[in-house]
Amino acid sequence: MNKANSLKNEALRIHKENKGKIEIAPKVKVSKENLKLLYTPGVAEVSREIAKNPKKVSDYTNRGNLVAIITDGSRTLGVGDSFPEASLPVMEGKALLLKALAGVDAVPLCLKTKKKEEIIKTVEILSPNFEVFNLEDIVSPKSLEIREELEKRNFVVFHDDEQGTAIATLAALINALKVVGKKLEKIKVCLIGAGTAGYGVFKILLFAGVKKIVVLDKKGIIFRGRKGDNKYQREIAKHSNPENIKGGKREAISDSDVVIGLTGVKNLICAEDIKLMKPYPIVFALSNPEPEIYPKEIEKTTKEYIFASGRSDFKNQINNLLVFPGVLKGLLKAKKKMTLNLQIKIAKAISNLVKNPKRDFIIPSPFDKRLIKTIVNCILK
Repeated sequence: MNKANSLKNEALRIHKENKGKIEIAPKVKVSKENLKLLYTPGVAEVSREIAKNPKKVSDYTNRGNLVAIITDGSRTLGVGDSFPEASLPVMEGKALLLKALAGVDAVPLCLKTKKKEEIIKTVEILSPNFEVFNLEDIVSPKSLEIREELEKRNFVVFHDDEQGTAIATLAALINALKVVGKKLEKIKVCLIGAGTAGYGVFKILLFAGVKKIVVLDKKGIIFRGRKGDNKYQREIAKHSNPENIKGGKREAISDSDVVIGLTGVKNLICAEDIKLMKPYPIVFALSNPEPEIYPKEIEKTTKEYIFASGRSDFKNQINNLLVFPGVLKGLLKAKKKMTLNLQIKIAKAISNLVKNPKRDFIIPSPFDKRLIKTIVNCILK
């Protein structure tokens, strides 16, 4: 049996045997003596207290430690656009990690609608129950529009595909640049992919001080005046590609110090592309499960490079797992908006956990015990 089939069979087995990965467990032991306090008649006193001041709901219930994981199944990991049921194992996995790593309770909510307005309305209807909403695996640009609208309505929302990816990528890039001796404001970045994650990475790099970014999507290089772009692509065009070059992958990657792949397309980048980059290239191939390029392909061109991917079987794993447990725990406590300044602050704090970055060590492990506390402190300060 090959590795792929072995992984598939083991994953199916563990999910089927356990009927999923999460369950609800009581915080309080129920007894004959305390039943009158936990339920009727005593619970009515708690309801009366909250009725006087609804803001007290998080003091008396689990709402203050409860995250809703919202998806419509339009961009399900490994599947793409599918039935919401196909998203449930992924959302359960996220809830499992939140509880195991950060002590945060989360409820997967896979919605049977693809309509932006209905998703927003659903969040509004559910808001008495949840302190924070995490958006997950929703196709772009709809996901960005939903996040913006929810923020306008003052919900505490975290878009992991956008903001989590951005934070992890910047943290790794800061340390990669230390290894190669380059400055953030002096480099050229080629960003391949302008969907939810690509937009998030573009924004954080721009605000962190990268002056030269060229972004490539399915239609080619994004440039000012390109026809048919949505508002997010037009925003990218306005603040990137200072020479307003046109073309495809080779034109975008030429003379770059850094290439970041967020496309979902395996083997998109080849050795010939790496040849066009400046010496000691930094290559972040972040698509899962198959990256845009593998190290063996880079080594056809150069032995001096820094490589990172989203996979755990390579060094330098850039994965949202670095970010979302600490961020959601911090947002539950602080109840504040996830601004770009805060994202950059968190990225720098994560990068600082690696005291002496090296070619094969530019980012901490997702299981680094300092990680969650560091992120939570960033948010609370």
